[in-house]
Amino acid sequence: MLRHAIALCLLALPAAAAPESWRLDTARSTVGFTYQIAQGDNRGTMPVTAADIRLDMRNLPASTVAVTLDARAARAGFVLATQAMRGPQVLDTGRHPVITFHSTRITGTPRAARIEGKLTARGVTRPVTLVAGLYRAVDTDPAAIDSLTVLLTGEIDRHDFGASGFADLVGPTIALRIVARIERP
Repeated sequence: MLRHAIALCLLALPAAAAPESWRLDTARSTVGFTYQIAQGDNRGTMPVTAADIRLDMRNLPASTVAVTLDARAARAGFVLATQAMRGPQVLDTGRHPVITFHSTRITGTPRAARIEGKLTARGVTRPVTLVAGLYRAVDTDPAAIDSLTVLLTGEIDRHDFGASGFADLVGPTIALRIVARIERP
């Protein structure tokens, strides 16, 4: 994952006329997270089940993003942590099987954007800000932007969403690292 993101060139994008729909390649996209447990960092993933991405490269604030994640299929790095994370004390996936994000404001440039939005987990909605950058593959024509990679990073406090179980073992901060492969339909 990281090697793919590092092997990408920063994007020089031509102007677009209005927000255009983009398709998320769910098979090649990852929502990764890192959390502190006992002696150190642990990593996990969560699959994306749906995405509505509309980008206007000339007027980035006109762009919108909405994403749905499958919390029931989340993996926390090892079996016991995965079971605990999906259980009622953390994500409670039996009652809240999905996590959603809807952008409310996008600023910056395609190379350095801030995406503000509302994240809903466990039925609790809170504001979240992600830092994003659009990239194209190395050795591709700068004008060929039909397939791009979006790298998003940010942090949330799990307690803000009521996911407070196992506080004596797991730290409050969840670091997000999302690699989204998008294509024009």
